[in-house]
Amino acid sequence: MLIDPSRGESAHAALQSRRGALGTIGAGALALLATTGTSSAFFSRKPKISVLTPSAPVDFSELPQDWVAHQGRELKAYAEFLASLRLQKLTPRQVIASHAKQRGSVWNSLPPRNMWRQMAPTLRVIDRVSMQLGHPVKQIVSAYRAPAYNARCPGAKSGSYHQANVAVDVQFEVSPSTVAQTARALRSSGVFRGGVGRYPTFTHIDTRGQNVDW
Repeated sequence: MLIDPSRGESAHAALQSRRGALGTIGAGALALLATTGTSSAFFSRKPKISVLTPSAPVDFSELPQDWVAHQGRELKAYAEFLASLRLQKLTPRQVIASHAKQRGSVWNSLPPRNMWRQMAPTLRVIDRVSMQLGHPVKQIVSAYRAPAYNARCPGAKSGSYHQANVAVDVQFEVSPSTVAQTARALRSSGVFRGGVGRYPTFTHIDTRGQNVDW
């Protein structure tokens, strides 16, 4: 088989020309990218550092002072944790005040530190409900309940999700049925999985992981 030398040379020249063109395009593209903000982030990716500004101190002066003293340093730490959730319609004081309650001789308490994060999803749901309603939270009636305190609450079950720190009883300036309807609509849209219960004066919302209504 005979090979035409001239054909080989022209093919080689064409290949070299294409390589040169691609090289020129590549260099041009890099030069263009280097002048844009996007390319600068691409070529020198630096980790983003979020700086948290200190939150305003929570005023505990109106809470029972014996209860405040008994919580010790955990009270301020829990307030800072709640502030870190950046809730828009719910304040750390509203959540904390729901724990400063007494049934007979038994006081409730803050949740143990290893259970703090379990409440975050439920508080975010309450925040969303408030935004949907267009009304601020009037009161958190109940959040975490210590076992001894829970046993003194009328109608409370021994396996209450309040003891697991995933349940909240909440009041708004609208009827509990409206609050429950709004919470169930959010749940249907995939915002959370949990229980929604309607009572005469408040609405129960929890994030137990399975949907239950009453």
